[in-house]
Amino acid sequence: MTKIAMTTPLVEMDGDEMTRVLWKMIKDELILPFVDLKTEYYDLGLEYRDQTRDQVTIDSANATKKYGVAVKCATITPNAARMTEYNLHEMWKSPNGTIRAILDGTVFRAPILVKGVEPLVKNWKKPITIARHAYGDVYKATEMKIPGPGKTELVYTNEAGEETRELIHNFTGAGIIQGQHNVVASIENFAHCCFRYALDTKQDLWFATKDTISKKYDHTFKDIFQEIYDRDYKEAFEKAGIEYFYTLIDDAVARVIRSEGGYIWACKNYDGDVMSDMVATAFGSLAMMTSVLVSPNGCYEYEAAHGTVQRHYYQYKEGKKTSTNPVATIFAWSGAFRKRGEMDGLEKLCDYADKLEQATIDTIESGIMTKDLSAITTLSNAQTVTSEEFLSAIRSRLEALLA
Repeated sequence: MTKIAMTTPLVEMDGDEMTRVLWKMIKDELILPFVDLKTEYYDLGLEYRDQTRDQVTIDSANATKKYGVAVKCATITPNAARMTEYNLHEMWKSPNGTIRAILDGTVFRAPILVKGVEPLVKNWKKPITIARHAYGDVYKATEMKIPGPGKTELVYTNEAGEETRELIHNFTGAGIIQGQHNVVASIENFAHCCFRYALDTKQDLWFATKDTISKKYDHTFKDIFQEIYDRDYKEAFEKAGIEYFYTLIDDAVARVIRSEGGYIWACKNYDGDVMSDMVATAFGSLAMMTSVLVSPNGCYEYEAAHGTVQRHYYQYKEGKKTSTNPVATIFAWSGAFRKRGEMDGLEKLCDYADKLEQATIDTIESGIMTKDLSAITTLSNAQTVTSEEFLSAIRSRLEALLA
């Protein structure tokens, strides 16, 4: 078989622990035999991030700006225990957070649907895509413990030195305060990314905040979305036959549970963090959840929605076989190949991406699956296999489809 050609490289971001092991298995079994792979490689494993003082993460994000498409393995965000385990110089920030900040992108997460893994919400028939704003709010907040009685204020000092003050609270005893922020440019970019993604995928777009309570902070989000929609996207949405819909976050939750799915649900940063995990679990598993970071200037970074599968990695290091689910990581590669093919006009690369996904889904629907799926499947012929066996079964189907 002649390998499928690429013209422009993908930015390849390697990662940590069990997902790093799976990353190599996927390349060896499902990619390199079929694609003349071109990547610009960055090692985002924790050891090398520490060695470069996290410069490699910044370099990978800037490379994504240059080439337009990246594929990323799951990575460790270190805590105190990881500081000791890896003898780190510093408790480095989340690589995802760093990359999101540089690209100023929006994260879109959607479940991978297969027969035999049924949603816990029985009326969900189509995927629900969560669009998460990836800047600010509680993730950039400043916090303070209040030791005793006293006054706390928000203070804004403009460039002329003039102050504007708002009382937060007169404390009569101990307490806590938190200061959140966002910036208009990032909210505008978030809105543009959501509207464009909805048009690209021909799906309705929902957006929800709590503007009735947060009359300035959340209301600003609502106003910016509406202004941009009316000015830039209303005509295109109507032509495409799709809808932009705004409601309060609590009403959105109720509507989501009653719906059959098939739309994009745009959320502020914290809401998106929580709701993406809820949607993933209700559809089956985080291991069956795609994630793509889309920047307003048209850059795409594909990854799995889950972490590094630490427990399985320790078993692997002991020489034990694991049944770790690689599906979301496979779909990260297929998503990146499809986008690269679309950008470069490479129909064969797009076709390969489609068939890689089909082979993966067909394997599961035939009853061959990893342990996490066999534990929840409704199929009567489920066979639990190791990661290596699962990838081998996918390869057999992929070879047949490509032939």
